[in-house]
Amino acid sequence: MRLLHLSLTNFRNYARLELPMPEGMVILYGANAQGKTSLLEAIYYLATGRSPWTTSDRQLLNWRAESEILPFIRISAELCSHRSALTRLEIVIYKENENGSFRKEIRINGAKKRVLDLIGTLNVVMFLPQDLALIEGSPVDRRRYLNIALAQTNPSYAAALQTFDRALMQRNALLRQIAERRATQRELAFWDEQFVESGSILIAARHHLLRDLEVLAADIHRQLTNNTEHLTLHYLPSVTPMLRSNGQLAFNLPGLDAHHRLTPSEIAPQLRRALAETQREELARGMTLIGPQRDELRFLINGRDLGLYGSRGQARTAILALKLAELAWMRNVTQDEPVLLLDEFVAELDAERRAFLLERVQTASQALLTTTEPEMFTPAFLKRASLWHVRSGQITPMHSI
Repeated sequence: MRLLHLSLTNFRNYARLELPMPEGMVILYGANAQGKTSLLEAIYYLATGRSPWTTSDRQLLNWRAESEILPFIRISAELCSHRSALTRLEIVIYKENENGSFRKEIRINGAKKRVLDLIGTLNVVMFLPQDLALIEGSPVDRRRYLNIALAQTNPSYAAALQTFDRALMQRNALLRQIAERRATQRELAFWDEQFVESGSILIAARHHLLRDLEVLAADIHRQLTNNTEHLTLHYLPSVTPMLRSNGQLAFNLPGLDAHHRLTPSEIAPQLRRALAETQREELARGMTLIGPQRDELRFLINGRDLGLYGSRGQARTAILALKLAELAWMRNVTQDEPVLLLDEFVAELDAERRAFLLERVQTASQALLTTTEPEMFTPAFLKRASLWHVRSGQITPMHSI
C-alpha cells in the first residue's frame, strides 16, 4: 500500500498543499510547530476518520480560515494497493451554516461513503511518544488501540463496534429510565441481544489479535533486551469466557487461553448469562457493568506488571516491540504494507533501539518520520531517504541537510 499524492486545504498549518508522495522513507525535519506532525495527522485521519490528538474536528481548521462565513477543511489522497491500482479518498469537514456545527463528508472514488466504509481503505501504523499511555495511561487508551488496529483490518469488527457502542448507549439510557419507573425491564431484551451479539465479536477479535501480537512482540522484545526479559500481553475481558472440554465447562482462566481461539458463538451465551446475572445491580446503579467497554490489557515483563513496576525505559522498549509486532501482523493479515508514521519517536530511544527501529523502517514500502534533529540519523540512512524541510506550513524537498 502506498500514498501517491496528498492534498490539504485549511488543515492545521496548511492553507493549501499539493504533495506528490515518494516511495520508501521520507524524513520531515524542521523546528516545532511548523507542520511536521500535522502532515502525519492528515494521513492518519484519512485512514481512520479521526485525529489521534483531538476529538473535535473544528480544531483541525487552519486559523486563517476561521474568519470565513462557511469555513471548510479538505483532506484528499490518491493511493494504490494490491487490491486496487488507484483509489481516491476525500474528506471534507464543513460548517453547514453561520451558526452551525461542523459536518464530515467522505468520498471514495467520488462516491459518498460512511466512516465505516473508509476504515481499512488506507492502513497505517503510527509511532508516537504519547504511546507510553498504552502502558501508563487508562484502560480507555488500551481499548482504543485495539479498536483502531482491528477496525483497519476487519470490516466485521468495525461494524460490530459501531453496533455495540449504540447498544451500550441505549441500554444505559434505558437502565436509568427503568430506575425512574419510566420504562420496564422487558424493554431491555432488544438492546441486550444487540449488546451480546456485537460484544461477542469484539471479545473474540481482541483475543485473537492479542494472541498473534504476543508471539510477534515477545520475539522482538527478546532481541531488544538480549534475551534478559520476556514480554507477555495479558488480556482481561470483564467477562472471561470459559473453555469447553468434552462438552463440559473448564475452570475460569486468568485471561484467555493462548492455544484456543474462542469464537463469537462460544462467547455469546456466556456473555448473555453474565448480563442476566448482573441485571439487578445494573438497575440499581443505572449503568451497564460488564462487557467489552470494561475490558483491560496489561503488559507483563518477566511476569511483573509493567504499568506498576516497570521503568520508562522498559515501557519504551515494550511499546517499540508492540508497534513492530503490529506492523508485521497487519502485513500478514492484509497481505499488503501499511504506511508507517513516526512522530519524533526515534528521539525517545537510545542509540541501540533507534538503530533497531530504523533497520526495520527501511524495509517498509513507505514511511514518514518527523524530527527536529536530523543529525540523529546516520549519513547512510539520510542518503537513502527523501528529505523534506517543513517551515510555516510549507514543504521544501532538499538534496541534503
